[in-house]
Amino acid sequence: MRPFVTIAVNAFMELVRQPIYLLLLSSSGAFIVFLAAVPYFGLGEDPKLVKDMSLAVTLLSGLLGAVLCASSSVAQEIRLGTALTVLAKPVSRAVFILGKYAGLAATLTLLTASNFVATMLASWMAFDAYGAADLTALGLYFGGGIAGYAVAGFLNFFLRRTFVADAVFGYTLATTVATIYLMGFTQKQLPFGEMATADWRLLPVAVLILFALFMLAALALACSTRLDTIPTLAVCTAFFALGLVSDYLFGRPANAGHWWAQVLYDLTPNWQQLYLAQALEDNGKVPWSYVAKAAGYAASVVVAALAAALVLFEDRELG
Repeated sequence: MRPFVTIAVNAFMELVRQPIYLLLLSSSGAFIVFLAAVPYFGLGEDPKLVKDMSLAVTLLSGLLGAVLCASSSVAQEIRLGTALTVLAKPVSRAVFILGKYAGLAATLTLLTASNFVATMLASWMAFDAYGAADLTALGLYFGGGIAGYAVAGFLNFFLRRTFVADAVFGYTLATTVATIYLMGFTQKQLPFGEMATADWRLLPVAVLILFALFMLAALALACSTRLDTIPTLAVCTAFFALGLVSDYLFGRPANAGHWWAQVLYDLTPNWQQLYLAQALEDNGKVPWSYVAKAAGYAASVVVAALAAALVLFEDRELG
């Protein structure tokens, strides 16, 4: 158990030290909040547009982060020889892969949590044609992010600490504190007298997006045992696109009774079942019972992908 925990923790810290991870985390969060400060003239649908776009940014940044982090965690270590150094110790290949996946999952959880905080603030800031952009909230969020960077720079200059990792944690902590202060200790009155509130219906939708990222991360990890970054990105992109249209390509023939379509439909992850932004229309919500069922579905896909990763990595030449 100790080697697994050590590998998972080291994988997590290695990934949060990657500049691309800091860029994804800070730019996606800042862009989500910026979306809430732009007038769309959407005929009263402006808040809905902000929420939809915020969830889309959360998904896309997570998908890119899953592929890049998986490649950095496994493919790069195989190429540089550090994987061989670890496996030269009494550590099995299964523990190595599972520990890497645990660290990768923790990294994606942090990225999604940071983007969810930004999404909640965006839902609180969203305004229609009768309102105006909340520049105070925008400035406080961006100011918190800049403060996180500044503290990381201070620690790097005077204490020689790693800038990127400190900036990741500093940005996340500062923007979270700013969001809690804005939504919990300030009040904003909308044009027709009601008070601005955050839309907590977004929480189960964000959890479902995290499940989708876990699934794609397991697939990317399996690809990284044999492929480099660009081929892994190509395979995962194709697999993601195939899953988006699986209802049309395989679902319709499967309903018509074609066995081959049913097999392909069962084997292809259906991402549409995990991205339910449209379920929030007309004051709808995603029940937690559905989230529990989706957790079982995601777990089965992750287990299958990790099993494939173990098979591919078992006889991988590392020398």
